[in-house]
Amino acid sequence: MPAQNRFQHDLKGPTSPAIDLMAITPSDSADLSSVVRDIRVGGDGTVTVITAAGAEIAFAGCVAGERLGPFFVSRVKATGTTATGLVGYI
Repeated sequence: MPAQNRFQHDLKGPTSPAIDLMAITPSDSADLSSVVRDIRVGGDGTVTVITAAGAEIAFAGCVAGERLGPFFVSRVKATGTTATGLVGYI
């Protein structure tokens, strides 16, 4: 039997808990399948993102376990991203 989600009818907004997670594979040409609002870093390095508004930003010196956000990100670029094990919060 699937787990009961007692929160399924709660208001969902940018500051509410994520409703799903996704592994992120950085790409210079493809957007993520869904915009994410936070990124968890699994391994140290730089994370280069393109925001939903189109700005490109590099977060240098990220450490394992760090959570970047909240913000809306449509792409994590391969060029400039050296951090590993990235997980997006949807």
